[in-house]
Amino acid sequence: MLQSHAYLDTPGHPVASIVRGVDKDVERGEDMLMLGYGLVLMAPIFAPVAPPHILLPLMALAFAVSVCRARLNFHATQKKLQSAMSLMEGYDFSSLNPILDVFAQYPTHTLTEGFNPLKNLKRTIKSILGALLVNPLWMPIFYTLCLQISEEKQLQVLNRAVLQVEQKTADWR
Repeated sequence: MLQSHAYLDTPGHPVASIVRGVDKDVERGEDMLMLGYGLVLMAPIFAPVAPPHILLPLMALAFAVSVCRARLNFHATQKKLQSAMSLMEGYDFSSLNPILDVFAQYPTHTLTEGFNPLKNLKRTIKSILGALLVNPLWMPIFYTLCLQISEEKQLQVLNRAVLQVEQKTADWR
């Protein structure tokens, strides 16, 4: 549910309100990625019951789902930010430039490109090498783990931008 007024809960200081809303959405995205890590780390619990040919694809699926949810959250945050800014036309949002720069720069690739092993040869080669060292069935897990890490880096950059703006707007609260 995308609400255009979701970030504008403080009418006197819309920038502080927007930054607080973006910060909550960044935390939500990080939580989604941590859920993927947690589900994969819980896999040994199911090892006595599920054979590897079932458990290992489920681990890769857990990473893939958490990456997709985090990316959807990232795009929803961007849409809510643009919507909140369009509601307050004429207001000076120049202090939000670090956050806006992150949304303009990231994501560098779509998820379609991210999940395509032929377009990410470096990631594919690393995954194959890791799989050869552990077990060939681990290749999809390593590949989706690399996607997970790239999404996490993207959220870290956004989080740093939010912290930078929060430091500028700390006296507005």
